[in-house]
Amino acid sequence: MKADELKYSDIITIENLFQAWDEFKREKRNKKDVQQFERHLEDNLFELYTQLKKKTYRHGTYQEFYVTDPKRRHIHKSIVRDRVLHHLLYKYLYALFDKHFIHDSYSCRKDKGTHKSVKRLEKFARIVSKNYTRNCWSLKCDIKKFFASVDHSILKGLIASKVKDEDINWLINNVIDSFNSEGCFGKGIPLGNLTSQIFSNIYLNELDQLVKHKLKEKYYLRYADDFLILTADSKRHKDYLKTIRELLEDNLKLELHPKKISARKLTWGIDFCGYIVLPHYILPRTKTKRRILIKILQGSDYQALQAYLGYMSHSNGFRLSEKIKNEYWLNK
Repeated sequence: MKADELKYSDIITIENLFQAWDEFKREKRNKKDVQQFERHLEDNLFELYTQLKKKTYRHGTYQEFYVTDPKRRHIHKSIVRDRVLHHLLYKYLYALFDKHFIHDSYSCRKDKGTHKSVKRLEKFARIVSKNYTRNCWSLKCDIKKFFASVDHSILKGLIASKVKDEDINWLINNVIDSFNSEGCFGKGIPLGNLTSQIFSNIYLNELDQLVKHKLKEKYYLRYADDFLILTADSKRHKDYLKTIRELLEDNLKLELHPKKISARKLTWGIDFCGYIVLPHYILPRTKTKRRILIKILQGSDYQALQAYLGYMSHSNGFRLSEKIKNEYWLNK
């Protein structure tokens, strides 16, 4: 059955809950809260099923903490029961909405990701610059405090445009309303919920559609709340920014980050998703190179080394990869 034909009773089955559990528990079974939930797995999942069937389910509270990756981020973590439900809803919403997204949206989608977005940027740059013989400009923007600024009523409306079953909307709205940004009732989706990944793509699909269909720009890429447009010159950037600002402010209640709007020539290097794209080259970002070398000198383990080398493998960074390996073994 297609996603748009599913009813509430089709989604909340005990079979689907067990499948959601199997997807959730991967690489988490050593976590104490996951082990405690699994100790009484059948009781816990049947209790969740009963709550969903009777519509007595209420999303729980969040545990707050910070991570640095390298930016400091405020994470809100749900209890295990709710995270199992997030997997259930994510699978449904992804099947329903993903086909409506543009090709060049790369965050949290199957067969996409940062490396695919950078390769696509390289291809676009080659086309716009006519194989590096003419100017190519990028207009790169970032949305200010995106996750904290998502408007609940707008998000619910966008979802309800495709989800016609009232009970499914009730459950989705239960998850949306479980979180509010500090001091902003009715705003915000938490960094930490799997559902926030699909919610963000649904919300920013409005921006994607504007750029592709109203501005008619072929060479546009978005990864999460970072996006860029490639053009042969920079004369149209002012008009683009005006139109994009109007859409974000009037329709989505979002703002562009004033300090993160940049126009750059390809020959200067275009910074996107952790790499610098230049004619004929993709290089690792300077800050990232410095951070990797510092961590290696501080004694990173072998698994971390492999992750760093994996990052380098997507760029023209052979010499740096060799230096990282040498520094690693010298510090052992």
